[in-house]
Amino acid sequence: MKRDGTAQMPLLIISGAILLILLGLLELPAALLRPAAVGLGTAILLLTLLWKRRQERRESEFANSVCETLDALMNSREPENYRPYEDSQLSKVQGKLLQYHDRTQAGRRQSKADKQTLQELVSDISHQVKTPMANIRMFTDILRQQELPEEKRAEFLSTLAAQVHKLDFLMQSLIKMSRLETGTFALHMENASLYDTIAQAVGGILAAADRKHIRIDVDCDSRETLWHDPKWTAEALGNLLDNAVKYTPEGGCVHVSVRPWQFYTRIDITDTGIGIPSQHHNDVFKRFYRAQSSAAAEGVGLGLYLARGIITRQRGYMTLKSEVGKGSAFSVFLLR
Repeated sequence: MKRDGTAQMPLLIISGAILLILLGLLELPAALLRPAAVGLGTAILLLTLLWKRRQERRESEFANSVCETLDALMNSREPENYRPYEDSQLSKVQGKLLQYHDRTQAGRRQSKADKQTLQELVSDISHQVKTPMANIRMFTDILRQQELPEEKRAEFLSTLAAQVHKLDFLMQSLIKMSRLETGTFALHMENASLYDTIAQAVGGILAAADRKHIRIDVDCDSRETLWHDPKWTAEALGNLLDNAVKYTPEGGCVHVSVRPWQFYTRIDITDTGIGIPSQHHNDVFKRFYRAQSSAAAEGVGLGLYLARGIITRQRGYMTLKSEVGKGSAFSVFLLR
């Protein structure tokens, strides 16, 4: 470590004081003792003043260097006098200031990203809500202002109810998405039956599958357990199953299989549906994405987005294999 001369100054003063005491103990003649004491005292006083002045100068230089560092950081510049590998008080203080600056900048970037996400979310919600709301207003005005035959009135009421149902479904999906993105939903992880979780997910799409005469096959050991959140995992798997039933023609098949691996448990959901072009394999997981080929099907484009978000927050991941006209296979991997 670099030895500073000013650090030795108190030692010189103490040494001088000790020397004076020793001279007194030696009982030298006053003629010899008095000049020595006066000269030594003068020297000690001068050294003390010099030491104090140098300390003040060093403190001033330290304060100036810290101020220069702060000025550089406030102007988004690298401090010119920063030496990170120097073992000194100044470099330590500068290092802490740089750490604080980096964290502050990271917070600002995150805040900016959050604002951008919020703006996109509000825009997406406005766009999605616009159509059902316009339809509801239109059919309500028709029913209120015009005399219609009972058959036509019943038809319009049925259409109106469908639009209300669509709006309710959209709002529920948006609430789930909002909770997912803001992290306000709580995962309750436990070592629970995976078979029961899959059964809960399958139960939610059985009616839709029956209407299209789609067969649902499940290959899962009833004793299979997994560390996961049963409720949210069932929600994710239910979205994948709903997607499979929605895009599988009548008389098709949806197959669910579970394969325990060493570190992960793999859950495959395979269908005989219309398939997804390879260039859109990543797009299907985006918020509100709807392919042109699926425009006629019900949905708002949030199912796969929510499913991947739920699985990711359980430290899992998803993959997709699909070919147009031959169906799709979504694979969910959850840590054992």
